[in-house]
Amino acid sequence: MGASAEHSEDGSGGGCLACDLIAGTEPLPGGTISRTGHWTVEHCVGPLGLGTLVVKPLRHVVHVADLTAEESAELGPLLRRTSEAVTAVTSPEQVYVCLWSHAGGVPGHIHFVVQPARADDMARHDAYGPALQVAMFGAGRVPGEHDVADVCDRLRAALAEPAR
Repeated sequence: MGASAEHSEDGSGGGCLACDLIAGTEPLPGGTISRTGHWTVEHCVGPLGLGTLVVKPLRHVVHVADLTAEESAELGPLLRRTSEAVTAVTSPEQVYVCLWSHAGGVPGHIHFVVQPARADDMARHDAYGPALQVAMFGAGRVPGEHDVADVCDRLRAALAEPAR
């Protein structure tokens, strides 16, 4: 396992969208929301709704088992704080946190999706949980850049507040 030879340890290059977003070679609507020594928090670039965040390691990691002790130590508290910020800013029914790491059926840069599950989204798609995510991808509705920038500013402020 470990980092692929086509990806640098600093998270740049090699055709990995997650690495390219970190490196700034692909546009990132809303910009970086938060960054720790080992992780970054960004708005999802896909159709999972406004306020859906991605928490991913700064280096290219394909398997959770390959996380370092330091990366692992930061992960739990960061996921909790990110979920807390999403809850405070979006007031959802629930916040889903799930690991994604496939691109075209091939394991890719791991990332945790932190998604506000809203009643109106569940009603619109007549789905919840994984079925809601599949339905949202099927619908393909990506939030507008202005809306993403606005919610990212609010999420950035919420994440900057001291943890409860």
